Amino acid sequence: ALGESGEDMPYAPFDGIVLTDTFQLYEQDKDMIADLLPDNSERRTAQKERDIRVIVGNPPYSSGQRNANDDAANVVYENLDSSIAATYVDRSSNKMGKSKLYDSYIRAIRWASDRVGDSGVVGFVSGSAWAEKSYGDGMRKCLWEENSTLYLINLRGDIRKNMLSKGAAKEGENVFGSGSMTGVAIVIFAKNAKAESRGVINYLDIGDDLPKAHKLAYLKQLKNVADPQFQEKLKQITPDDHGDWLSHRDRAFDRFIAISDKHRSESIQIFETYSMGIKSNRDTWVYNFSRKKLSKNVKAMISFYNSERSRLEGSSTSELEKNLNRDKSKIKWTTDLQGELKRGVRHKSDKAKIQKVEYRAFTKSWWYSDSSWNWTRHLMPKFYPTKNEKNLTISVNGRGSRNGFTALLISEIPDVNFLEAGAQCFPLKLYEPASADDGLFATGETGYTERDGISDAGLKHFKDAYVGEQISKEDLFYYVYGLLHSPDYRERFKNNLSKELPRIPAVKTTADFWAFSKAGKALGDLHVNYETVEPYMVTFAEGNHLLAPEAQSNPEAFYRVTKMKFGGKGKAKDKTTVHYNTHITITGIPLEAYDYVVNGKPALDWVMERQCVKTDKSSGIVNDANRYANETVGNPAYPLELFQRVITVSLETMTIVNGLPALDID
Repeated sequence: ALGESGEDMPYAPFDGIVLTDTFQLYEQDKDMIADLLPDNSERRTAQKERDIRVIVGNPPYSSGQRNANDDAANVVYENLDSSIAATYVDRSSNKMGKSKLYDSYIRAIRWASDRVGDSGVVGFVSGSAWAEKSYGDGMRKCLWEENSTLYLINLRGDIRKNMLSKGAAKEGENVFGSGSMTGVAIVIFAKNAKAESRGVINYLDIGDDLPKAHKLAYLKQLKNVADPQFQEKLKQITPDDHGDWLSHRDRAFDRFIAISDKHRSESIQIFETYSMGIKSNRDTWVYNFSRKKLSKNVKAMISFYNSERSRLEGSSTSELEKNLNRDKSKIKWTTDLQGELKRGVRHKSDKAKIQKVEYRAFTKSWWYSDSSWNWTRHLMPKFYPTKNEKNLTISVNGRGSRNGFTALLISEIPDVNFLEAGAQCFPLKLYEPASADDGLFATGETGYTERDGISDAGLKHFKDAYVGEQISKEDLFYYVYGLLHSPDYRERFKNNLSKELPRIPAVKTTADFWAFSKAGKALGDLHVNYETVEPYMVTFAEGNHLLAPEAQSNPEAFYRVTKMKFGGKGKAKDKTTVHYNTHITITGIPLEAYDYVVNGKPALDWVMERQCVKTDKSSGIVNDANRYANETVGNPAYPLELFQRVITVSLETMTIVNGLPALDID
């Protein structure tokens, strides 16, 4: 200590401070500014040689550049990333989400763990997702094995989880306020090479729905881990076989047949394959409610791309990176598109590549399907090769969903974010380009061969369970869909379903099998045909809108919707009333209709959220739901009627779900 303070205190420089990229310390002997700051370089070298046993910090939470328009290329740390690959990635049984293990705060944990060697303490304020998400299983296994004692203080505050679950997650406020949407944790990892016990995990959950001030006040009073206020909330947790620390799975789940398995680690599976929906990485440009507007947007974007191609022809890679016009009102660059520009690829817009898709729940849109303008279409071309090939797919939430489990049957290509955490789709049929040997198996004039999406082995598994029953693959398809709606199934296996794809039990009795299959068929008919079911008879505050003179003289103006709103004010929402527009107020909406929840919120909320007019800030592109109503459906009242139809869908869905048999599988 200096022993004095105040503005007259003499300046005492700290000779250990180093200006550096911490992760680069062990990537190269000499840093980029060594010649400019030789003293800094000497301190950097000296620090690397020191025996450091304690590392604390608040590393940034960033997975790097989101897209090429950001003009901030991701930094590669070869040695550090190799260490992550050999530990956190190698130990993971999850094949998806590996890129998240290279988030900067996870890099910091790996770097610090390596730096302290076999004895030391690492303490960070970090993101908390790794502690519970499926992609972090390998990381959790390594941390458990590498450390003698671990403390995880979960401060919650995952704002996105709160939003997606409509508050059911009870995450409370974030300790960083509006500065972070990510859940936060304090982690302490202690390594003691001489410790008799290993992997003792001490866990503290700060509590449900707490404000920021309460969380900070609690932390402020803590002095050390022996404090009674700390110990009384602390509990020891033991990882399960999956590497889960929190929300352990029901082991009975592993006995059931896999819904599908791309890696063929399962002996049998129901579906031959499955796929995520479309991931465009430029939704604003390749989706629109208006087919005409979409065609115009794509044409303008491709024209700009071609002009950049001509302007930069002959440029070196570095010159292209430096001089590329990244104007977001003209184009959305991605690394693959920049690669095509470097190779001199020229593009031409094609209206024939525009097709109808399911963009979000109960929301159809138009999509430009060209592979160069979409990051990946995954296996969707095998499920829906052209608009002429019909199919049905069961779509479920991806692994790591934060808003509960959803299953929704669709008959169009979905976007990857159709359901949270990446919609995973299981098809009734698969299509392959036809060959001369396919003969009668080729369908239509488009030249595709149709085969079953459900495996023979999967069907046999259920036929063996119900001897003598005539079960078709379509019967099994709807059985799966019906069972995925079982409240008993969703509640008992909610932890499993948040971390892995469904597994499907064979219920004990034949009667229950058929009850689930028939219910699945009824649910599927409702969900696929939501645009044509009978509209629910609500009441209109203004009377019968069909009799309004404006509805006759100028229906497009009369029924135009910009944003639907609930009745009531502030938090005192009246969900029996919706203000559709200045002409129309819907009343008499049954509250039970909101019981049907899809992807974390009532189906009706999806209609209200999506049937609107939105302008993208970066590009200036307008996406107007009224244009789909007028141009595609030919009915200006489509958004209004859609809301009424989804009331019907919601009520009838809950009637069917509430009538499902109890889950008898034990």
